[in-house]
Amino acid sequence: MKAAYIHIPFCEHICHYCDFNKFFIKTQPVDEYLAALEKEMQHTIEQKGEQELKTIFIGGGTPTSLTVSQLDKLMNSIHSVLKPTKNLIEFAVEANPDELSLEKLHVLKAAGVNRLSFGVQTFEDDLLKKIGRVHQKKDVLTSFERARAVGFDNISLDLMFGLPHQEKHHVMNSLETAFSLGAEHYSVYSLIVEPKTVFYNLMQKGKLHLPPQEREAEMYELVMDEMERHGLKQYEISNYAKPGFESQHNLTYWSNEDYFGFGAGAHGYVDGIRNVNAGPVKHYLELIDQTGFPYKETHQVTKAEQIEEEMFLGLRKIEGVKSADFQAKYGAAPEALFSTVLEDLEEKGLIVKDDKGIRLTRKGKLLGNEVFQAFLGEL
Repeated sequence: MKAAYIHIPFCEHICHYCDFNKFFIKTQPVDEYLAALEKEMQHTIEQKGEQELKTIFIGGGTPTSLTVSQLDKLMNSIHSVLKPTKNLIEFAVEANPDELSLEKLHVLKAAGVNRLSFGVQTFEDDLLKKIGRVHQKKDVLTSFERARAVGFDNISLDLMFGLPHQEKHHVMNSLETAFSLGAEHYSVYSLIVEPKTVFYNLMQKGKLHLPPQEREAEMYELVMDEMERHGLKQYEISNYAKPGFESQHNLTYWSNEDYFGFGAGAHGYVDGIRNVNAGPVKHYLELIDQTGFPYKETHQVTKAEQIEEEMFLGLRKIEGVKSADFQAKYGAAPEALFSTVLEDLEEKGLIVKDDKGIRLTRKGKLLGNEVFQAFLGEL
């Protein structure tokens, strides 16, 4: 069983930190894009055969920037082409709190969407302005209540720390509000300043005032401790859930399993081949029109690359890499392939090994990137 990611690259506003493939919706040919997206899905299914999907995730950009009729068209395309069955475990959609009208919620619910992911980032209105968000705390509370009333019982809230001018008490305030809503899942990420963003340009000019690294680490520890205190299990370095509400779609990525990537700028990984779609909407439309497929890059993943990815993706999960599963998949234990790297990481106190496998320590969670990079190019 495979997963499918569907990218909607449109936004009503562009956030200062976002480096995802996105465009200001008012200048874009949205209806043509949705038609091309349906064609891409059709051609892929014709090529690969009908698929029994286990998860579908619609991300962006902002899927909820679509109008009610456009959202309905997208849902109809998914049902007519991908034909999700009762075996679909999770059908998730990213949502902006200020765009989630009752009509849109009804369209999503009627189409079988069973998980919503709210882009909250912080409940501090001043901080929201500083990071280029246009919603306010009250919008989140209203949309959350509205989604519950429509019958959504699996809602995730995305939060961030390490934001400009953010202090630990801001993080704590946001966590307290988030917990008061009783969501099933929380994703809490540290800010990473990426090239081609407003924040990157400000940083280059010395005008971006971020918390020092030590304070950012304290914020992360605060998040981990508070999540545990509220009965939410950390199952990945940035993700926490009530039992049974872990993101099944994201677990596909971290378990190095196959997934289709549909839409402008989407990435797919199927049968050992990684495809990267053209990002600019015009280029995407042209390729679909000319060839039926929007690939700008296709790469046959080598066994060595697969094994390295298995390690650094698997270690993102709190349960880590299970030695027996790894050996069954690749014919050798991780210790046999990465003995020097693992010894070094263990000496630094970043990982722990036992008879079940290898996983990050608390210190390893704080220095995750150092751990993951250690496996790159090793084989």
